[in-house]
Amino acid sequence: MIERVTLHILDSDSARRAQLARLAFAAGHHAEIYAHADELLSHAPSGGLVLAQDEPVGEGISNLVAAMMRAGQWLPIIAIAEAPTIDAVVSGIKAGALDYLTVPEQIAPLNEAVARSAREADTQRLQRARAAEARQRISRLSMREREVLDRLAEGCSNKAIARELEISPRTVEIHRMKMMGKLGARHAAEAVRLRIEATGLGGLAA
Repeated sequence: MIERVTLHILDSDSARRAQLARLAFAAGHHAEIYAHADELLSHAPSGGLVLAQDEPVGEGISNLVAAMMRAGQWLPIIAIAEAPTIDAVVSGIKAGALDYLTVPEQIAPLNEAVARSAREADTQRLQRARAAEARQRISRLSMREREVLDRLAEGCSNKAIARELEISPRTVEIHRMKMMGKLGARHAAEAVRLRIEATGLGGLAA
């Protein structure tokens, strides 16, 4: 028997929301319904899965993930659409959806997607937590320290960084030492790893 999950149903169409909620309850889950992302995020749910209509198709999921990032929140997402295209599925998965379905009308496809996504969600939560921590550390850096880190991640030597930033190699070393200290990194590889992990949230903060 599938574990009971709270499904946060996000869909602007009231009839479809009601239909999905009935299906979720029939499948043994709990359902909460929302007309738009702001409504979902204002409730700041701490658990469950989001069953989100990809609207406009191919853009809705990336918009939802961006809104979650701005709000400092994240929940695993199952994307749905009436007639998903291959491009929309690829875009949704790249944006962070764990699965992408044609709007389910029966219990079995919904439960299969929920089971898959629930298993993957724990791994993604860990990755998101690590990305959030890395991003928070990187936010402490000055602009110049960030520039040094970016070029270090590209494999540039101190001399190459100095040429590109038009500063002396000694100044690069000073910025690098300060950058490592603020990141709490013991060596360059750890600093680069933090930068890579931070991009797991969709890019570094400006």
